[in-house]
Amino acid sequence: MNTEQLKRIRTGEGFIAALDQSGGSTPKALLQYGVQETSYSDDEEMYALVHEMRTRIIQSSAFDSRHILGAILFENTMDRSIDGQLTADYLWEKKGIVPFLKVDQGLAGLEDGVQLMKPIPGLNDLLERAAQRNIFGTKMRSLIKEANPAGIKKVVEQQFVIGKQIARMGLVPIIEPEVDINSADKAESERILKNEILAQLSTLDPDIQIMLKLSIPTEDNFYSDLMEDPHVVRIVALSGGYSQMEANERLAQNHGLIASFSRALSEGLTAGQTDDAFNRMLSKSIQEIYAASIK
Repeated sequence: MNTEQLKRIRTGEGFIAALDQSGGSTPKALLQYGVQETSYSDDEEMYALVHEMRTRIIQSSAFDSRHILGAILFENTMDRSIDGQLTADYLWEKKGIVPFLKVDQGLAGLEDGVQLMKPIPGLNDLLERAAQRNIFGTKMRSLIKEANPAGIKKVVEQQFVIGKQIARMGLVPIIEPEVDINSADKAESERILKNEILAQLSTLDPDIQIMLKLSIPTEDNFYSDLMEDPHVVRIVALSGGYSQMEANERLAQNHGLIASFSRALSEGLTAGQTDDAFNRMLSKSIQEIYAASIK
């Protein structure tokens, strides 16, 4: 583990950019960017276009280490290059931004009010490749739609089992049990979720370090006690479907919680913009997300 990167993620001011749409969510990300599905005929062309979009974001002067601590990639992006360097190396060496990798394979069907992660075949091989490519940590997402104690327990147990596997490979796992922002019993789901996370943290070996990526809580500063746990490097928040403005307003009410936004980060960016217009829009978004993250 890179100790300089660890210190930056633990204590730095800023937020984590989520550039990790994959598989099923890539067409939606491209559509938001103004690229129609008729612009590509197969997955290879689609991934080439999304890499162009991400390269444009990463290379922008607005995308800098003064505001951004880390960036989450997905496997296809990790395997591609920017200016002749693998993406993770470009991020760290040229930008001073810590690279993470999304490792989950999407969500299973709804059961007990939650969606667990699908199995992740070949995870150790992927983690070994990630370590070779200088990836610092990983991210994996589950989804909680109802305050079902049995379902939420399964989500957290699955996340921590795989999280420990990732930590043993020398990477820092971001555990992401998202609570649906439209859930009718969101606050109760968050209460159950926090108790289950605390129970799992209490079982970890002293040297295991993790991060948490959580929905912005209904009750302000609800996750403050989790931030105090010695196993927890940092807690980041997802935008979860809120507009950028609303996500920022809610985030700013939670001291110590920093953003890890995806769709809300790229809001307003389009393929047809001039570089000046693109950079202005990205700079405005980054500065506003940063301001909400350091309050």
